[in-house]
Amino acid sequence: MFLIAYISGMDVKELAALNGMTSEPYNLKVGQTLKVANRVGGGAETETITEQQCTEVPVEQPAVTYTAGANGTQYGSDGTITGPVKAGAGTAGAASAVAGPVVASAATSAPSPAYNSGVTAGVGTVAPATTGVVAGTASSAVQTPASNISWKWPTSGRVVQGFSNSDGGNKGIDISGSKGQPVYAAAAGRVVYAGNALRGYGNLIIIKHNDDFLSAYAHNDSISVNDQQEVKAGQQIAKMGSSGTNSTKLHFEIRYKGKSVDPTSYLPRR
Repeated sequence: MFLIAYISGMDVKELAALNGMTSEPYNLKVGQTLKVANRVGGGAETETITEQQCTEVPVEQPAVTYTAGANGTQYGSDGTITGPVKAGAGTAGAASAVAGPVVASAATSAPSPAYNSGVTAGVGTVAPATTGVVAGTASSAVQTPASNISWKWPTSGRVVQGFSNSDGGNKGIDISGSKGQPVYAAAAGRVVYAGNALRGYGNLIIIKHNDDFLSAYAHNDSISVNDQQEVKAGQQIAKMGSSGTNSTKLHFEIRYKGKSVDPTSYLPRR
């Protein structure tokens, strides 16, 4: 349920309410049909839960592009920055594709240009569709939701691709490192997903921190926690790897009520 909410950009409570579920655990059955919000035209789409296998495919790395930031800052998709940088901010830029909204489908479909991933294996067949994220640019004025969570960096290393609020942009940050180096929980919470069903994300962990915030950790070489396990801030949850991509890195996201927010707005300056 959390994975379907994650890839459709919905708050899990909103998805549950749409399907008449009132509280956790949200137990899904094979053959069960779910409604998901249609972000573009309003109303709802349907999704049938199926059991299928997925095959990992490399994520194609885009050409270097530059996005205008605040105060004349230019963010390169390769991690470079020119111009003034706001104190405490990480590098940012355009980045890899992300999963599109869940729509009704009987089999995995080929990715659209804006998306390169679908979902199978026990959580329902997912096909990329019209984007559910409002189009914009990295320089668009987006209010950062307040958080009372004490966030920590999930691993050491350089930020090689930053967050982009643009349509099809990177919905988190990519941190480079070495295969096998520790990946830590960025805050205390409960593991709501640990697996590799989301194509293009490899071995993925999603942690629920409270009713509003989730964090996600992708491309791990191995996972050290189980679904529904409680974790502490700074606890090792995985080892860095290159699953679902062609370079060793951690793709890290923070979601607020199902929507992607810039992790560097919450992580401490380093």
